[in-house]
Amino acid sequence: MESSAYGASLAGGAFDLGSFIKQPQTIVRLFSWLFSIVVFATILSEGYINEPNVQDTKCMFDQTESACNYGVGIGILAFLACVVFIVLDAFFHQISNAKERKYIVLADLVFSGVWTFLWFVCFCLLAQKWSKSTVTAVPADAARAVVAFSFFSIATWAMLTVFAYRRYRQGMVDVGLGYNDPVSDHTSPYPSAYAGAPEGYQQSPFTPSSSGEGGYQPPAY
Repeated sequence: MESSAYGASLAGGAFDLGSFIKQPQTIVRLFSWLFSIVVFATILSEGYINEPNVQDTKCMFDQTESACNYGVGIGILAFLACVVFIVLDAFFHQISNAKERKYIVLADLVFSGVWTFLWFVCFCLLAQKWSKSTVTAVPADAARAVVAFSFFSIATWAMLTVFAYRRYRQGMVDVGLGYNDPVSDHTSPYPSAYAGAPEGYQQSPFTPSSSGEGGYQPPAY
């Protein structure tokens, strides 16, 4: 049975791009990455409008600058975080230190949970501002897209939180079953004394020197 820790096999296996892409966690993270692009890119490109006879641009969500800034900020940070965690997921199986794996999984769990809440706030804020908007020149399709993909982001980041929590629980089980960190494992047996030693043979840590072999020899007269 292959040993594993925190939902991934021990270091040493070859990276399989096909299997990595097909993992549910990778698929959901890619969707989260895509949704974040839609939100902040739409706001930056179409979220600021000019009213007739007014030079200054206003946010399309009830002319509330903080609403547009919040959506852009949350979207950009989510985009960057998805890139970072996708890279970490790709190299996760090559990390042999159990503590480093634990920190990565905990970071994923905390960040995903926090961003689930922040996307919920973003959805509520933008939907409320959009419903109260009185500006006639608002690009309605762009505003609906931002609100919709903010809602979709709540679902994807909530799923990422669940995946991270399951991986953390699996890691705790693996450690409880006796997972040993290869870097700090000092319980391995001593190497065999010679290449042809039978299976299970262990060399003694105290090997007698050649000068003491043969016991006491009486002097010759």
